[in-house]
Amino acid sequence: MLENTGRTELSSLGEFGLIKHLTQFIEIKNESTKKGIGDDAAVIDYKGKQMVVSTDMLVEGVHFDLAYVPLKHLGFKAVSVNVSDIYAMNAVPKQITVSFAVSNRFSVEAMEELYAGMMKACHKYKVDIVGGDTTTSKSGLVISITVIGEADADDLVYRNGAKEGDLLCVTGDLGAAFVGLQLLEREKQIFMESPGVQPDLGGNDYILERQLKPEARKDIPPLLKMLKVKPTAMIDVSDGLASEILHICTQSEVGCSLYEDKIPIDPAAYNMAREFNLDPTVCALSGGEDYELLFTIDQSDFPKIKANPDISVIGHMTSKREGINLITKGGSSHPITAQGWDSLLK
Repeated sequence: MLENTGRTELSSLGEFGLIKHLTQFIEIKNESTKKGIGDDAAVIDYKGKQMVVSTDMLVEGVHFDLAYVPLKHLGFKAVSVNVSDIYAMNAVPKQITVSFAVSNRFSVEAMEELYAGMMKACHKYKVDIVGGDTTTSKSGLVISITVIGEADADDLVYRNGAKEGDLLCVTGDLGAAFVGLQLLEREKQIFMESPGVQPDLGGNDYILERQLKPEARKDIPPLLKMLKVKPTAMIDVSDGLASEILHICTQSEVGCSLYEDKIPIDPAAYNMAREFNLDPTVCALSGGEDYELLFTIDQSDFPKIKANPDISVIGHMTSKREGINLITKGGSSHPITAQGWDSLLK
């Protein structure tokens, strides 16, 4: 990406000039990409593979706040949250299209920063940008990305395959992205009230990165394949653990027992939640934006995954009539409800 020291108005390039300027450094990595940017449509040859497509939109003021979100981080995150959906299907992302609605509040240099983050993510996940659209926004920035992936039919995993007796597993840890957001919001509020006060973010790198620059779990599908484990159902944790469990249970027509003491929460997230007088378990259940993978496996596959430090068994699937319940550390049972990732902000 070219480095510019001044400010160049978007109007000086126009829509087509901006597209050409931002996409001139794109390199095609996948043989299946037959035609990328520059025509009416991209051409992708899948040679018998199953095509997997997903779209996500990020809206300024709803999904991100540019008061504390660097544009390069936002670009990276926009790609990560999209490819995460493909990994949740046990598939491999290959191409994306990128669309913007942008106002004249943004300069060419600002858009370069955003695009640089996207291209860094594309390099990490080995995906090609093959098209998109740019239009004017009368308000804030809107980013819409469509991701296209591929998989063999036998490898695909859906949300509706969980069965009674299956083990419920999750990768990584949960709740850190939400408490990272709380920290950023607190420091923004302090700055607004006292503009001369510098933000106090020291020692919180992990939870801040989990919010600002989340990474999709590209390592999990090949790991499971190597272990010869095919999940019976899978979903990514974007809206909170509770919401995703309900999705699997509803579509698979099963119940679930989730054990509170098994939910993986990083110590930094736990301590920050307590600092905000929040229950760390609630942050994991309803915080969202963790982009870990939640999946179910047959009990016979437990020996294959039990030694992996990055996979936690957090519960098991039950009959539908038993309901969907959280078993607390004290041993009591409570129905799980989906509050959604933004409910704690209200």
